[in-house]
Amino acid sequence: MSHAEPGPASTDRVSAWAALLRVHAALVPELERELATRHRLPLSWYDVLLELNAAPHRRLRMSELGSRVVLSRERVSRVVDELARAGLVARERNPEDKRSVFAVLTPAGRDRLRAAAPDYLAGIERHFTSHLSADEARTITAALHRVLVAAETRTHAAPPAHRDERRSEP
Repeated sequence: MSHAEPGPASTDRVSAWAALLRVHAALVPELERELATRHRLPLSWYDVLLELNAAPHRRLRMSELGSRVVLSRERVSRVVDELARAGLVARERNPEDKRSVFAVLTPAGRDRLRAAAPDYLAGIERHFTSHLSADEARTITAALHRVLVAAETRTHAAPPAHRDERRSEP
């Protein structure tokens, strides 16, 4: 059986994937540099602080936090340790399950997140959304949301709350 050359639809789909990877690789370091320079806040720290800020009572079990941030589980634990040393997060034992631990946003962590948020949002606008029309932004959001839901369904994970709501206002 011979394999046919990819058709235009297949090429378009591979091009979409490649564009997503290239944009991510180009923009994440820019945002990282800006947050680190202006706020001494690595992007991984910002992501953890943002998720904790959006959580009920500003705390999450470590396993929940690991499923929400864009880090490996091992890296989440290290980042929480770093944030705890900086006084931005505290670890608390779960009184209902002594085996689990909560990561809890401290007032200093919330202050730091709020101080960095305008630069984070401005960076997203400057590097990403300013290059899109409102329709394009909605289309990208909807398409990527469908891909994310499909991925979560395959892994039997519960879909997280819609990230856009948590990202817009710390």
